[in-house]
Amino acid sequence: MKKHYLSNVFEPQSVAVVGASDRQNSVGGQILRNLREAGFKGELYPVNPKHQQVQGLTAYKSITDIDHQVDLAVIAAPARFVPGVMRECGEHGVSAAIVISAGFGEVGKEGQALQQEVVDVARTYGIPLVGPNCLGIVRPRVGLNATFAKSGVPDGHVALVAQSGAFCTALLDWADTHGYGFSAVASLGATADVGFGEVLDYLAVDPATDSILLYVEGVTNARTFMSGLRVAARLKPVIVVKSGRNETGTRAAVSHTGALVGGDDVFDAAIERAGAVRVQSVSELFAAAQMLASGTRVDGSRLAIVTNGGGPGVMAADRASDLDVPLAELTKESEAELNKVLPAQWSHSNPIDVLGDADPERYRRATEIVLADPGVDGLIVLLTPQAMTDPTACAVAVAEAASGSKKPVLACWMGAGLVAGGRAHFSENGIPQFRSPEAGVEAFGYLAAYRRNQTALLQAPGPLAAYTEPDVEGARLIIENVMAERRATLTGAEAKAVLRAFQIPVTPSINVTTAADALVAAESVGLPVAMKINSPDITHKSDVGGVRLNIGEPRSVRKVFREMVDGVRAAAPDARVNGVTIEPMVSRPHARETMVGVVTDPVFGPVLSFGAGGTAVEIFADSQVALPPLNDYLSRLLIEDTRVARFLGDFRNLPAVDLDALTDVLERVSEMACALPQIRELDINPLLVDENGVVAVDARIVVAMPSASTARYGHMAIHPYPTELVSHWQLADGTDITIRPIRPEDAENEAAFVEALSAEARYFRFAQNLDTLTPAMLARFTQIDYDTEMALVGVVNDGTADAHFVGVARYVTNPDRASCEFALTVGDKWQGHGVGTEMMRRLMVIARDRGLEVMEGEVLANNTKMLRLCEGLGFRTVRESPEDDMVEVRRHL
Repeated sequence: MKKHYLSNVFEPQSVAVVGASDRQNSVGGQILRNLREAGFKGELYPVNPKHQQVQGLTAYKSITDIDHQVDLAVIAAPARFVPGVMRECGEHGVSAAIVISAGFGEVGKEGQALQQEVVDVARTYGIPLVGPNCLGIVRPRVGLNATFAKSGVPDGHVALVAQSGAFCTALLDWADTHGYGFSAVASLGATADVGFGEVLDYLAVDPATDSILLYVEGVTNARTFMSGLRVAARLKPVIVVKSGRNETGTRAAVSHTGALVGGDDVFDAAIERAGAVRVQSVSELFAAAQMLASGTRVDGSRLAIVTNGGGPGVMAADRASDLDVPLAELTKESEAELNKVLPAQWSHSNPIDVLGDADPERYRRATEIVLADPGVDGLIVLLTPQAMTDPTACAVAVAEAASGSKKPVLACWMGAGLVAGGRAHFSENGIPQFRSPEAGVEAFGYLAAYRRNQTALLQAPGPLAAYTEPDVEGARLIIENVMAERRATLTGAEAKAVLRAFQIPVTPSINVTTAADALVAAESVGLPVAMKINSPDITHKSDVGGVRLNIGEPRSVRKVFREMVDGVRAAAPDARVNGVTIEPMVSRPHARETMVGVVTDPVFGPVLSFGAGGTAVEIFADSQVALPPLNDYLSRLLIEDTRVARFLGDFRNLPAVDLDALTDVLERVSEMACALPQIRELDINPLLVDENGVVAVDARIVVAMPSASTARYGHMAIHPYPTELVSHWQLADGTDITIRPIRPEDAENEAAFVEALSAEARYFRFAQNLDTLTPAMLARFTQIDYDTEMALVGVVNDGTADAHFVGVARYVTNPDRASCEFALTVGDKWQGHGVGTEMMRRLMVIARDRGLEVMEGEVLANNTKMLRLCEGLGFRTVRESPEDDMVEVRRHL
């Protein structure tokens, strides 16, 4: 329960401004003026070697001359001086630093070297560093405005985190004009040390922040970014806008921040998996924040539209189609009820046009009937002020009808003066209202996307499927043999052998180098056969005449071999031709051709793709991507997002495909991405799928040495659920206990465990009188990244309705990345049975295996049982604090 290590960045008690000046156009001078005008309550120390006073305050020649503790140093000195200033900060014990200055990674190799030097100094002294090349930090509630922005920042409940200082200044000015305030503003610049992940981790548990806005240009550390984003999005709405959606914007983003920018579709997939919502513009950013912060939620994405004008209804339907928001199909019962209360000329479909002469009662009944329909998840009600319309009375009627339903109702009263009363009534009754049909539909789209992404967030797939174990070692050996031969591309036979090792059905393949061998191979697999050129340099074999199908005559096999080899050598003279691959023809008349692949994104690592397959895959461009690991739910979500998904069900004379077999392949390919970091590219095309299952007809795999961390799963943006850490232990009385990492769905068991603790046990764990865990605490304790933190739970009857926790042991890695802090709680009735000792031993082994060197913790001085347990595990006391009755213990791992 220590203070967050970024507390001194956002809520310092003292600030030093290096480069402070009296000059009006000075960056350092503007920062100091902003701090004073914002009403900062702490101590301010201007640092300027040329002046004894700056803006009426005593000035210091350097940080080291300040004879008081400095919580935060804001550095606005030329880039070449910054490493020296950072060393002075370290020597003086400064707690945190913000480097405003530019001239680092964004200007080339020299600047990158200078930036790395600054980061090395900061990490040597354990100083969290924001920047460089940033606007700074604003925390209105404590009067902190450590920026050079010229607009004031009122207090609010929305946090803004951005890389671009220019974006921040423009957005602050826009927000001020429109009456928005902020709980915090963080301009991160180059994110050389403190990045999005760390700031999101702080804001996730910040009680002053209800929702978070992100402006992203590039991501420097995908794992940290995803960990922080997933934690924050579990606790409060996070809305993201990203620049660099196309090639031109991407180049600009790289030159601006020096950060890596990956594929835009991959970034979309990452945001969805993290439980956040992405928007495309600043106005959408605030609209989404308002919508989600209101607490309005949906259980599905099917939208109904009630309107008194056909045109606005069509506009709303068009926008819904643009956003892939499905329009609800009314049941026959609902249509019958509407027939009773609406004129015969009503639209008889969704959008529900109640006609221009609709009175309040017609609006009321239409709203009630539509909301009662089980196929409707949300409703938007539109009104245009026509001659027979009373906008305010209609608003009252809609609000009354909406009050009896749990489904969200959104309103759009189009116009100005005539509809002002209606809009005011909606606002007074908590019904979101918008000025255009498109804006209302977009708002519903945010709700639908948020629900879907939050469900994806709660998924915690393991690296390997729970059923048949793949032969990971066999696949790895094949890849190592290929790399030992200095090859990057596996042959078709080798690629299929790797797929087969992961239980993916494949057609047999035989590589041959002569026409005679081709005939033997064809007879072995059975005629007719397919013949494909075997070349590591040719990706699309059909383009160079490298594929021939349905060869049924023995003589034709030898002839085709010679023609194919000669033809490919002529068409691609620089390509290496190693012969031909012989495969049996597959006869599956109901099969659909699909494609499954893996690509390596420069930011987020391995990414899975699925879509329509065959030779025209690039033309159809029907594919979607997802970050591994996948489970059944995430695999089906990936399939549903493609156009080919509609072709997989019953279609004309074709029976529905075996969807379970298809999702099984996606999960198996996900396993490959997790277990084999050497895979840079993988294409299974076509993957034939029909009512009888799947078969991979062709496969291509490109390998290379992993460029990311050598740690297990270090190449992935999302750490899989560590199933390898699940173990079993038995008490002396025969009670079986499963000890495993915690999962997001454990929140209910975690809450029950804490509530069942005695008051003393709760006080010993949380150092405060706590009756129950808040929803935010529950989410924070159960949504972990399995990388920088680990929580083991001891569970009796795991996997059953009677499952309950007996103990929880966890550690969180400290910012130094070499040590961690632990916490342990054992249920009262389970104490004295060795549960705590066993769970701590296992936790210590995990921490040691992950490269941590020291484990430390704080124990209340009167918690004698815990102190004895720590002593028995080899911990030693390093500090006793009589002021807060706390003992700090530490053990080298």
